[in-house]
Amino acid sequence: MQILLGFWNLVPITLVQGLIYSFVALGVMIPFRIVNIPDITAEGAFPLGGSVAAILLVQGIHPLIATALAVAAGFCAGAATALFHLKFRIHSLLAGVLVVTMLWSINLRIMGKPNVATFGLNDIFTWISDAIAQNLTLQILFFGVLLAVVLLLLWWMLHTEVGLALRGIGANAQLAPALGVNYLRYAVAGLGLANAITAFAGALSAQLQGYGDVSMGFGLLVNGLASVILGEAIIGRRTITAQLLAPVIGCLVYYQLTSLALSLGLAPSDLKLVTGLFVLGTIGWTLAGRGRARALAT
Repeated sequence: MQILLGFWNLVPITLVQGLIYSFVALGVMIPFRIVNIPDITAEGAFPLGGSVAAILLVQGIHPLIATALAVAAGFCAGAATALFHLKFRIHSLLAGVLVVTMLWSINLRIMGKPNVATFGLNDIFTWISDAIAQNLTLQILFFGVLLAVVLLLLWWMLHTEVGLALRGIGANAQLAPALGVNYLRYAVAGLGLANAITAFAGALSAQLQGYGDVSMGFGLLVNGLASVILGEAIIGRRTITAQLLAPVIGCLVYYQLTSLALSLGLAPSDLKLVTGLFVLGTIGWTLAGRGRARALAT
């Protein structure tokens, strides 16, 4: 009974976390599934968004402008990874490692120190309503509506000519140029978009927590991958709608599983280990399922 009570008390908090990090899961999914360029820049784009938003708020910039500039910074980070990958012929994962490494120094340079507090400053939440920062129900409603808007915009964009071209380079990179699609341009745009969404989450997280920190993205990529894999195991990814919903559903379920693990007495320091094992187990389960499906088909 005590375990169930502890889990129930954690549900609203982890639901807010799940909604915020759903943006990160979307930012992880787009390069891997739609653009078909594996990318780990999200681990640097998240603290970049938080750092930019925090320092601009400290300088008295309007929270909407601060958040928009944080999103733009995330886009630049993703675009840089794509350019390093395509122009310098560096593997996309190595290009992402280089960008994340450089962003550590850039974030320190932006803030001037490892972290910057924004407590008491006018942020996106106080600008809308002071009650949001103090009420978990309002936070769930706010992030839920915001996430729904982003999902709808992504769904609409992926059905436009630009979105079809973006999906085309992911489906067949060799055929795309023959169809008049500029692979470089759309690859840069795709990775830029993904990391802009991740930086947006970082900016929102920094404003909700009241500080930006250079380490706030540590281990974030694994959580995002776990969310994508879990969501795809639940609803699949055969359609664009499923591809967009899978990271969100997976992230919400993942963070509720995290709260359950904590309620069962798991130490917070063990969560990264459990997450890694969970990802390996889910991948193995998925591969085993595909193997059984092929065996039945033959």
